[in-house]
Amino acid sequence: MASSQVRLKILPSLRSLFDTSVQLKVGGLVPHQRVKLRSKLSDDRGVVFKASASYKADETGRVDACKAPSLGGSYKGVEPMGLFWAMAPDTPHSKLLKKNVLTPTVVELEALSEETGEVLASETVERGYLTEGMKRIPLQGGKLRGVLFIPTGEGPFPGILDLYTLGGGLSEPRASLLASKGFVVLALAYYRYQDLPKSPQNLDLEYFEEALTYLRKRPEVKGPGIGIISISHSGALALAMSSFLPGITATICINGCNANTLIPLHYKDIVIPPLPPVIQNVRITKSGLIDVRDALPDPTLGENRASLIPIERSTCQFLFAASEDDHNWNSAFFAEQAAATLRSHGKDSFQLLLYPKAGHFLEVPFVPNCQSGFHAAVGREVVFGGEPKAHFEAQLDLWERVQQFFRSHL
Repeated sequence: MASSQVRLKILPSLRSLFDTSVQLKVGGLVPHQRVKLRSKLSDDRGVVFKASASYKADETGRVDACKAPSLGGSYKGVEPMGLFWAMAPDTPHSKLLKKNVLTPTVVELEALSEETGEVLASETVERGYLTEGMKRIPLQGGKLRGVLFIPTGEGPFPGILDLYTLGGGLSEPRASLLASKGFVVLALAYYRYQDLPKSPQNLDLEYFEEALTYLRKRPEVKGPGIGIISISHSGALALAMSSFLPGITATICINGCNANTLIPLHYKDIVIPPLPPVIQNVRITKSGLIDVRDALPDPTLGENRASLIPIERSTCQFLFAASEDDHNWNSAFFAEQAAATLRSHGKDSFQLLLYPKAGHFLEVPFVPNCQSGFHAAVGREVVFGGEPKAHFEAQLDLWERVQQFFRSHL
């Protein structure tokens, strides 16, 4: 059979936003022919991510990934987007890196004959971050560092501060994709970015207060309340802002800690010290990776209480999302403590979401799970946890709930 008859179709289009699903279909095969579908992308660091799965054509010579099960490979069963979320890096311990959201992530897809290995059809898909007409404004001058995303259409829009700086720097994908849903989003950096300090001696809440003021004053922002979305280390920052600063209506804390960690936090004459780690609780896995899951002690005990964020002072709504297989730290334990603190002060202003087999980096949908990687604070590769499929399902669920939460409370 001439492979020119075989067609690989991506519907509705070869171009879509990164967080949207596409349909993958192969036509023109011999009835019941076995084919392998492969996906591949190179991230902004040049790390290659790949997935593959085996399929069997139906009696009409077609494979529809929305209906047909994968018989083996990177995933099994009916997984319409498996070729995207099940990708794994060629370089071990690598997290998918997207620094420049002005360009799409390009995914190459191929259908191969399982018998001969011949490429029967191929297609290239562009997974973008910005919608037509969206504005991306880097903050220049002044103290603040970050990027503002303004959606298309008639504003004003709800305003959100996105604190996503894992190991420093700035990450824009989540902020830009949130903006595509109709929010003005400020992705704020607070260290290891441009002229910001690489290893700050302390973090001043006044800097974040200035960012909130800047966002609130933008003509495109519908006030008065602002939302915050955070992950990992920035979770405690988001909780501190919600406890000490006015005008925050809705705060999302993803796999964060209810106590301050790593760097002392200052606000006026208040100093919140970082929670001291318990080094003997660090384990080495069979594969030689470091597992720091239990390195942080219970922040509600004894002298550790000095590091607790006083969230009982807050007046906003909270969404705590925690992965139960997070090995960066015990986020489910910290999220449950935060909820218990609010409850003990007669507050029911929170939602608590627990995801059983998900890992640390709960990202936007279709970012492959990073099960292990370099940890800037540890200076070595650590376990981050998570099973690829459960992690993907958690990301999908959380992303919907994030949008719902902000729409309800902003």
